[in-house]
Parts: sequence; C-alpha cells; structure tokens
Amino acid sequence: MYKIGELAGKLSVSTDTLRYYEKHQLITPITRSAAGYRLYNDDALRGMHFIIRAKSVGFSLNEIKELLSIKVDKQHHSCGDVKTFTEQKLQQVEAKIAELSRFKDSLSLLADACCGGEENASNCSILSALENVDAITQ
Repeated sequence: MYKIGELAGKLSVSTDTLRYYEKHQLITPITRSAAGYRLYNDDALRGMHFIIRAKSVGFSLNEIKELLSIKVDKQHHSCGDVKTFTEQKLQQVEAKIAELSRFKDSLSLLADACCGGEENASNCSILSALENVDAITQ
C-alpha cells in the first residue's frame, strides 16, 4: 500500500496530479487509513503508468477514460477497436499539424512583409494585413 505522496514519488508526479486524476475518476484509492490518508495498491501504480504513457502520446483525459474502459473489459473489445480509436486520434493530430502549419506560413508571410523599424505603427504592414481579410487568405 502506498500513501498518495509515496505513489506520487514512484511516478515522479505531484500529489495534486494524483488528486486531479482521482477527481476525474481515472484512479481511485483502494481505501483510506485510520488517519484518513488515501492508500493505493500496485494496481493503481500500474494504472497511473498507463495513464501517464497514454497522456504522453497525446490522448486526452476523456480518451484515456475510454482506453481504460476497454482495458478493463478486454473480452468485449477487439484490437481493431483499439486501432480504430488510435487511428482516429492520429487523424486529429494530423489535422492539427496541418492547421498549425497554415498558421506558421501565414505568420511567416506577415513577419517577412514587415520592416520592423522604429517608426510608429501607422503604416505597419502586419496591422494592415490583419485589417484586410483578403491579404491573409490568399
């Protein structure tokens, strides 16, 4: 059994992080001590490792909940279900990367068009471009 601080130390996370995951029902203490301390077992430790790894590859808390529910009920889910779930996340990430790439290109165009001088911003090409929708979307 681990107190919350001990579990946090084993995982290199803060106790606030564990409380946050507990609040969102991703982990639960097995019991509480007579003094009221949260007590976790090795299953909680393994579960937190799973959560941390899932988060590190970009899954959201809701997606992690879904993965955990599949993990708990593996007999009623296929590898195909998990792969489809993962591929959907991959498509979301690819769409976000494409969006960020468009942002980068637009910001580069704006920055490149600006002289960056010390004069006042009355004729600033960046402000002018942002006022003119057609200048950015072309």
